[in-house]
Amino acid sequence: MAFTDDVLIVGRGIAGAMLTEVLRSRGLRVHVFDMPRPGAASRVAAGVVNPVVLRRDVLSWRAAELLPIAERTYAAFGERHGLRVWHPTELVKLFPTPKEAEQWRRAMQDPATAPFIDQRPQPEVEAAALRSPHGHGTVVRCAWLDVRALLEAQRTDLITEGALTAAEVGAVHEHVDGVSIHDRSAPLLVWCNGAFGDTAGLVPVKGEGLTVRIPGLRLTRMVHRGVFLLPTPALGPEVYRVGATFKWDQVWEGATAEARQGLLDKVARITDRPVEVLGHWAGVRPASKDRRPLLGRITARQAVLNGLGSRGVLLAPWYAQHLAAHLFDGAALDPEVDVARF
Repeated sequence: MAFTDDVLIVGRGIAGAMLTEVLRSRGLRVHVFDMPRPGAASRVAAGVVNPVVLRRDVLSWRAAELLPIAERTYAAFGERHGLRVWHPTELVKLFPTPKEAEQWRRAMQDPATAPFIDQRPQPEVEAAALRSPHGHGTVVRCAWLDVRALLEAQRTDLITEGALTAAEVGAVHEHVDGVSIHDRSAPLLVWCNGAFGDTAGLVPVKGEGLTVRIPGLRLTRMVHRGVFLLPTPALGPEVYRVGATFKWDQVWEGATAEARQGLLDKVARITDRPVEVLGHWAGVRPASKDRRPLLGRITARQAVLNGLGSRGVLLAPWYAQHLAAHLFDGAALDPEVDVARF
């Protein structure tokens, strides 16, 4: 075949966006099919990057390896586009019980976790009179990614170059030496369609969150007690993103009154200030049965990058690079993420 492209990508959440960047940086001709759909997680994600699992105060899977890669990748993207999309910050975990305070102190003695956490003073948090009867701890290497700004900047680039089709994929035709969709063709197709995919091992999980105004509360860093409060300066000095819930059933039902009230109840455990709800959002995350990404070939001419779950912003840069090295350099796939395990 005479191909129009080197790679076709279906889906442009954070996984598809990062794979697009990686492949284009290799000089490959990439064409993306992306039709925004209700429930797409990346379109509503707060973009929080936290290397610590706060329920147990341990490092998340491979966080020490993946966080520096995410930092460099997103900062470089922002520099290329004249944007600031990567926002380093701290996360202050509030301790409601002595047990949580003690668990944090033990975590500070763990050589793996210690570089990421401490118990430094937090004057603005303490002055805000948040409900933290047993003190607080700080995750010192957190960030949030402005996912929507990143996706919009990339969308502009792709449209300018004629490399984006905003349409349903429909039929996929696999040939002896390639794949075609509509009038585009390439030797390889990669599915990055998130929770809308049907990859073996994929498990959709719904998350809901709120955008709120809390008059009189002015924080410059995240706080967490059951949910995170993420300051959102672009929306105002007292505006926060709140999240997120996890639900494994009825994931496509959209935002619910039950989740809204549950989130507000958790905010009330953080502060007694009044809360004005400005927005309520829901998205369906593409998780997997073993909570590990799903990468690799699924046919001779098709591959997948999916299953990044709630930590997709942290995982996407490295796993996009890893899949590209596998597909184009012959590098072995990490067996922990090889889709063939399912």
